[in-house]
Amino acid sequence: MARKSKKMFRSPKTARRQARKRRSTIAERRKKEFLWRGLTIEELTALPLYPPEDNPEAPCIATLMPSRAKRSLSRGLSEEAEKLLEKIRANGGSKMIKTHCRSMYVLPEMVGTTIGVHNGRDFVKVELIPEMIGHALGEFAPTRRSVTHTGPGVGATRSSKHVALK
Repeated sequence: MARKSKKMFRSPKTARRQARKRRSTIAERRKKEFLWRGLTIEELTALPLYPPEDNPEAPCIATLMPSRAKRSLSRGLSEEAEKLLEKIRANGGSKMIKTHCRSMYVLPEMVGTTIGVHNGRDFVKVELIPEMIGHALGEFAPTRRSVTHTGPGVGATRSSKHVALK
């Protein structure tokens, strides 16, 4: 005689946990390759920064960038940005490079390096990943902190010291 399997009660929390576990293993199996404007990182690093003078219509990094970055790159890199790019090329990703050049746009050849971006007080460690291409370095090192208010201070007036019971 075949024994009927008794259906066990699963709580919603357990069911969600098991479903999440199944999804995570599936996601690990099919890791998608990163594409930026339809090109892989290897293809992007092979492209020149500017188009050659004999063929201005040739594909290059500057023409693939968003409009603000494209306009900045069309004017050419600043002296400070050129120095930063040379340091990155010479470093090879072994140590952190510190910079004050917050307006420098992340280029494909910079991906994988760690850069210390100055926020006005200290250097914020930024690990450059492929998703950051086309963004300025300053976007990843905020210069202002959000204000967190606490209770009334020592020098508060009588009216502001009052705290409601409800």
